[in-house]
Amino acid sequence: MRARPFPYEIGGACAELGTVIDMESWARRARVPDRRRPGAHLTGATVTRLLAVESKAWDPERFADPETVARVARGALESARLAPEEVTAVVLVTCTPYQVMLDQDAFAVLRILGIADHVPPVQLGAGCAGLARAAAVVSSTRTERALVIAYNVASRVSTAADGSLLPHYADNTLHPYGKSLWASSALFSDGVGALVLRRNVDAEGMVLYSRDSQSFGDEPGLTDPLIHFPGGGSRHPAGSPGSCELSGYGMNSPEIQRYYSRGMTLNHEALEEVRPGYLKEVTRLYTHQANPRLVDAFREEMGLPAERAPSNVHTVGNTAAASTIALLHADLVAGTIERSDEVCFSVVGSGPERGALITPVQVPAPRA
Repeated sequence: MRARPFPYEIGGACAELGTVIDMESWARRARVPDRRRPGAHLTGATVTRLLAVESKAWDPERFADPETVARVARGALESARLAPEEVTAVVLVTCTPYQVMLDQDAFAVLRILGIADHVPPVQLGAGCAGLARAAAVVSSTRTERALVIAYNVASRVSTAADGSLLPHYADNTLHPYGKSLWASSALFSDGVGALVLRRNVDAEGMVLYSRDSQSFGDEPGLTDPLIHFPGGGSRHPAGSPGSCELSGYGMNSPEIQRYYSRGMTLNHEALEEVRPGYLKEVTRLYTHQANPRLVDAFREEMGLPAERAPSNVHTVGNTAAASTIALLHADLVAGTIERSDEVCFSVVGSGPERGALITPVQVPAPRA
């Protein structure tokens, strides 16, 4: 799978994460059953030892409805000095929609933003690699000014109002990964990120996208989706026996580890083929923040210092498709990224799917 030209630049960005809480506080609220000690619950220290996440971005009240998503999207438009009526395409990426039918999240967000009715919403039911798919979609449309919105609201789909795990995440014998559903709630976090992509035929960016269903490098294609959520659709409709128990995010951890390690390497090799030495040219490499151990291992394999490939998964958890946008936004706020700097995003995720993106950053300086 070869990377191809990406004639776009980042014209605006914004991100918002949930309030960061330490893992001990999360564990105290979640009350994860300790199967080795009947009646007891896992401590935060145990959760951190198992998942390497020290704290989480967790804010079910702030992310109670699409208003927060729209606020972040509006921030991206404002940073790009772009009015809603100037947007020519909107791609919304989430695996935790507020409403599951008819792409109603996208309709709601576009309505709040005041995006013109002739702009069709494109809602992608995508997880951690959703940014790569969104970039590939934008590139294929040749649109002029695209707004990409990504969000993950793990707190709303896995815990009750008091912070405790929903019953099917705490005790589940029907889901194929029922014993470890609690880990999805512990690892995944709340966050929203938005980008404005402006078409620029002079930009020398690259985009790569692959589903890996026909082949995976020199291996056969893959069929396991990595994240399993079999309930709620027409195969297991809501209200039917077992649908609730099957409506949870279960991680196939061994396959996720294998796919992340191999997929990130394949992303790198594909970019290196068309842009030899690209890692020396880009200011930042933003890798998907899947799991602290996987993220750190890949950065070390690439021989990059931490400041060249920043990470936030240790402290905020995995915010899915929003994770790399949040890293970029933090660098913009800190002034680490300057206009015309090139950055690289490299992501893998459920589906399975993966991809990478090299693009210049041309975010205007904030108005005085």
